[in-house]
Amino acid sequence: MTKSDTHSYRKVAVAACFGTFLEWYDFLTFATLAVIFGPLFFPSSDPNTALLASLATFGVGMVVRPLGAAFFGSLGDRIGRKPVFMITISLMGFATVSVGFLPTYADIGIWAAVLLVGLRLLQGLSAGGEIGGSAVYLTEHAGNESRGFKTSFLQLMGPLGILVSTIQVALLRLYLSDEQFQSWGWRVPFWISLLLLIIAFWIRSSLEETPVFLELSKKGAKVESQLVNNFKDPEIRKRMFLLFFCVSSSGAILFFCVQVYTAIFLKTSAQLPSGLVDQLSIYATLILFPLTIFAGWLSDQIGRKPVVISGLVFGAAFIYPAFEILQMLSTEYLQSGQYSFVVKIGMVLTALSLPLALVIGPQTALLAELFPAKSRNSAATLSHNLAAGWIGGLLPLIVTALNQWSGNSVAGLWYPTVFLGCGAVIALLYLPETRKNNLNQ
Repeated sequence: MTKSDTHSYRKVAVAACFGTFLEWYDFLTFATLAVIFGPLFFPSSDPNTALLASLATFGVGMVVRPLGAAFFGSLGDRIGRKPVFMITISLMGFATVSVGFLPTYADIGIWAAVLLVGLRLLQGLSAGGEIGGSAVYLTEHAGNESRGFKTSFLQLMGPLGILVSTIQVALLRLYLSDEQFQSWGWRVPFWISLLLLIIAFWIRSSLEETPVFLELSKKGAKVESQLVNNFKDPEIRKRMFLLFFCVSSSGAILFFCVQVYTAIFLKTSAQLPSGLVDQLSIYATLILFPLTIFAGWLSDQIGRKPVVISGLVFGAAFIYPAFEILQMLSTEYLQSGQYSFVVKIGMVLTALSLPLALVIGPQTALLAELFPAKSRNSAATLSHNLAAGWIGGLLPLIVTALNQWSGNSVAGLWYPTVFLGCGAVIALLYLPETRKNNLNQ
């Protein structure tokens, strides 16, 4: 790659990553504030019921992601990757800023919850077109060398979105009283997204279409409904399933276990102070960054398949005992007040970050490499968002509900454990190696 090509790719990478960061920041700020939204929008005499309602609203946004993926993914195969990016970023920004101005249940009653769910649906639709499509866009610009390393940076945008929103909430809690935070402080992260939206829109307007799509356009290879053709082709259909089950679903399960559910678990079941949990979440996210880049680089050296399978096996073996250990350490800390137990909790969170990094590090490249160019955007985007929406997005709700049903604060963790184990077996048997695939074919 020449200096000119390197500069061009860096420009594309920065623009794509910033836009994806905004999508994740907008989408995951809701998760960061899930515990706050319960009493504000779903008041109940039972705190568990309010929490479940809040998590269900978060899940609703994930469930509709496949609809956005089906529409915007197919549109991306027909009109190009760039125009779709401009549409999705605008929709996400509008929905997120609007959440910051919503009246609460105390103001307008049940309509507050209805409006919140409606905006969450709009967030989900736009995220469906962005997350997955951005992976295709960046990978098609990356060329055929070191794709795992160069595209792994996109996977940092989800954790970075969590990190920024968590830091904001931590600072707001530090400088505002509880009454001020409950009254208006929780709205600030949503207001800030307006500024981020303006920056992202300006940056994305300078993006160029991918060379792969431009080549397809010259050949006249576009079709009216490539999404339908994907399901007619047995090989593409098989690869869509493998991406859905072994890579994207498993990555989403690990992501929401490590980056979303751990904070909810430590604040509710383990009853650690919110400020301490926010600090631990920041630490775990920072640890994830170098691990993810290393996993992307490693997949260029030894292949995508062994790296992903290693993450699945490690995740299946460690998730359940990790949360039992977190529960035990939290209890010991609350009883003794010794900071050494907090350090040990941080070590457990570091260990949880490793399987996540091994799966998501090569994921961006895999999304594109599994499919031929003419069907890539629709096939990859739909499979990825089905997984992230229906499997990963509902994980906090399902795990919390199973915990409450069983009366055991960690019983629900058997769900991700079994899923990851099955994903590892299927990946070992059927997932193809893709690191040397030519993206122009």
